[in-house]
Amino acid sequence: MGDLSNFGGSDEENTEIKRLTSDVEADTDSFENWEKLVRACEALEGGLNRNSSPQALATLRDTYDRFLLKFPLLFGYWKKYADLEFNISGPESAEMVYERGCASITNSVDLWTEYCSFKMETTHTPHLVRELFERAADHVGLDFLAHPFWDKYLEYEERQEAQDKIFAILKRVIHIPMHQYARYFERLRQLSHNRPLLELASPDLLAQYQSEVDAETIQFGIQKTELEVERDIRAKIDAMFYQIFQRTQAETNKRWTYESEIKRPYFHVTELEHPQLVNWRKYLDFEESEGDFTRIAFLYERCLVTCAFYDEFWFRYARWMSAQDGKEEEVRNIYLRAATLYVPISRPGIRLQFAYFEEMCGRVEIARDIHASILMSLPDSVEVIISWGNLERRQSGLDAAIDVYKAQIDSQAVDIYTKAALVTEWAFLLWKVKGNTDEARAVFAKNVQWYADSRHFWQKWLEFELEQPTTSALEAQHGKRIKSLFAEMRNKSRLSASIKQELGQVYLNYLQQRGGRDAMKEFLAVDRELFGPQSVSAITAVKFGAKENGAALGELDEATHQKAESRFFSYYQLHMDPDPNAQGPATFH
Repeated sequence: MGDLSNFGGSDEENTEIKRLTSDVEADTDSFENWEKLVRACEALEGGLNRNSSPQALATLRDTYDRFLLKFPLLFGYWKKYADLEFNISGPESAEMVYERGCASITNSVDLWTEYCSFKMETTHTPHLVRELFERAADHVGLDFLAHPFWDKYLEYEERQEAQDKIFAILKRVIHIPMHQYARYFERLRQLSHNRPLLELASPDLLAQYQSEVDAETIQFGIQKTELEVERDIRAKIDAMFYQIFQRTQAETNKRWTYESEIKRPYFHVTELEHPQLVNWRKYLDFEESEGDFTRIAFLYERCLVTCAFYDEFWFRYARWMSAQDGKEEEVRNIYLRAATLYVPISRPGIRLQFAYFEEMCGRVEIARDIHASILMSLPDSVEVIISWGNLERRQSGLDAAIDVYKAQIDSQAVDIYTKAALVTEWAFLLWKVKGNTDEARAVFAKNVQWYADSRHFWQKWLEFELEQPTTSALEAQHGKRIKSLFAEMRNKSRLSASIKQELGQVYLNYLQQRGGRDAMKEFLAVDRELFGPQSVSAITAVKFGAKENGAALGELDEATHQKAESRFFSYYQLHMDPDPNAQGPATFH
């Protein structure tokens, strides 16, 4: 934030600004901290104006710029910023803020209406004002609550006494399903009585109505004056307008159910209630079933103001847009907005989807860059590292994928819990993709000394061995390997008693389902050791201080394992198996 020594205010104000800036930098997601900082900057030197010091003005602008970069959908603050700039530097500076704001929240009826109102008062060149109104109409004209904007547009043309333009606006508005559709129709109907026929309908439609009136005259053998002919044509036009009104009324009523359930049509950092999310899903379903591309896209844009922090709607918008022909750039823009502005990087799913999209488009380097940028903020994300490994496997082969895992395992930025998970991924690649069981087993065996306290490491190793194909002749050897692996897990690890019980249950199931004649002897011995009372259970004896199998080091307590596992829960629940945890040196072996 530039020079922290002087913000333009008193020493006390500078100290307060410095403190609030530190609070913001410590937690940039805290809306409350940002609000406090903005208010403090506005209050510098007793309230900022065009006579304030350059340092104070620079502090205010810098704070607003950073605040609105973080929360670009806060239309009220864009309006406030524009007002401040108007008071400080005049209309040109205010207009620049409005332009930035409308580019950031393109479908804000309130902000566009405020911008147009500002333009009306500060610009005396009608075509420039009308150009802005038309830009605004493209962005917000279809909104169900767009009546403040259309009212402002009509107000401007009334000031200009441009009756023809007023009527042209009303002809557009009566086609739009929105909250106050009926009053626009009534006004158009009243004005239509005094407007020339050429304003009421297109030349082709007027010619059609003229022919119909002429045909009726001939059919009934009635001679009509020119005034009577015009009256009949106007009657047909009035009937046409009424049909439009009825269609608009029907379309409005179909949407009314969903619109009436929208309790918060604007952006806020607080969470939405579940019924609100359900209503948006149903509304999008409805609009998609109607099949009008423009209205569907417009509703998605509205939804993603209210639901900007909910990546499910970004996913949905991108998927819907990708199903439309020739919309590659539109899809890319959706992903860019989600990834760079709205969805927190702590939920990397939308960014990974963006990477897959770019890979599909042949932009593999961009896909790599997306993965690398996520890992700058989330160096321990198993999901992202595995995704990157799979990207390299698809594009450059198995060795390239393994190189990704090795690089992350060697990285000092990656913690031991993540490394344990990556070792198992490496082994599974050698097994599943390369088809080399011995190499995969060697990876497990060589790394057990470093990741022996990882539940996930042992779970994946057990899974690997249990899924190896056997024959009748090899079943006994397979059983010895499983038994040896279970013993190694029990003796070498410092897993908590409950985790050893869970993994031990896998071994007990194996003995039941695939054990030989004497398997129940081993089954009952292990069952007693795992689940027996303290006096006969080896693992509870260890827990309470018995000198067995490295117990002098003490077991890792359950809370430690749970804390480690929670970091991997979402990825492994969705994509793989239960979560990993581990403890050891941050080096590759």
